[in-house]
Amino acid sequence: MTLPSVAEMRTIGIPVVHAVTTDEIVSRPDFIDTACGIMRALGARGALHLRTNRLPGVRLHALAEGLAAVQSLTGAWLILNDRVDVALAAGARGVQLTSRSLATRDARAVAPGLAVGASVHDAEEGRLAIAAGADWLVTPRVPPAKSTEPSSGGWVATLARATSVPILAIGGVRVGHVATLREQGLHGVAVIRGIWDASNAEQAASDYLSAYDHVGV
Repeated sequence: MTLPSVAEMRTIGIPVVHAVTTDEIVSRPDFIDTACGIMRALGARGALHLRTNRLPGVRLHALAEGLAAVQSLTGAWLILNDRVDVALAAGARGVQLTSRSLATRDARAVAPGLAVGASVHDAEEGRLAIAAGADWLVTPRVPPAKSTEPSSGGWVATLARATSVPILAIGGVRVGHVATLREQGLHGVAVIRGIWDASNAEQAASDYLSAYDHVGV
């Protein structure tokens, strides 16, 4: 399968469900099998974020290279967090930048073939990342004060209404939160425990996609 260009990926659309790893998740003995199942379940509408702070570079590259092969078979995106170099070397489709990464504009310059996401924590960071050319933003899901209703936080909803750049919510996002987040204008969700800690991670990934599809917006 030939990987699409950044321009083609923008046309296809940024995935709506992103399964994000942690160091603990990556160290699990069944990680590869689980990751493959999640990527199969999500297909081209989903992404797997390989996020780890402790894995040595050689091991990270080997892991990313293996998942890039699964990316080619399933259509699900492989996205590397922070490591633009590993994303390029392994053949990932994108990179997720954080406060410790290259700036969005610099990543664009050194890796024009990668889709670039930016993690932001307030409206100003979001506006700057958009101006620098981010293809999507990941923002915290902040419950409103004295309420159990799921929310993306006021500034996130406002930013979502003001830009065409896709915005994803992260932070304890459950299947039941998807409808509210979409109604607030968010493009999709980034999920850690809701998928990886489920008794059947592949089914959980499918459940997030189903919840997304059942929202009448």
